[in-house]
Amino acid sequence: MPATLRALRGATTVDADTTEQVTSRVQALMAAIFERNRLDKEDLVSMVFTATDDVTSMFPATAARAMGLGDVPLLCARELAVVGATPLCIRVMLHVTTELERDQLHHVYLEGARGLRDDLPE
Repeated sequence: MPATLRALRGATTVDADTTEQVTSRVQALMAAIFERNRLDKEDLVSMVFTATDDVTSMFPATAARAMGLGDVPLLCARELAVVGATPLCIRVMLHVTTELERDQLHHVYLEGARGLRDDLPE
């Protein structure tokens, strides 16, 4: 099958809103998404990060840029402030070109974000 544009989702949480925690958790999330979906930088089209209102120490995209993704279009936005939502949560949607079928993609949810998508296989 030829490469097709697909979207991948992922999320993680931080224990504390610090630049070290955000950097570490975002980079771990990105590494897991790349590994589980056999991606490399050239497969990336763009990425959109969101963060809950309690994440203010840094832009999650800054952590991705520090991984060498500075030439990939990255955007950060604020997550909706819904009562009862997972706190200290960072989400990402990647647009990628891949030969994987939609049902072969592995969305990745780490740390306290695992419960956001308990319908997904490990």
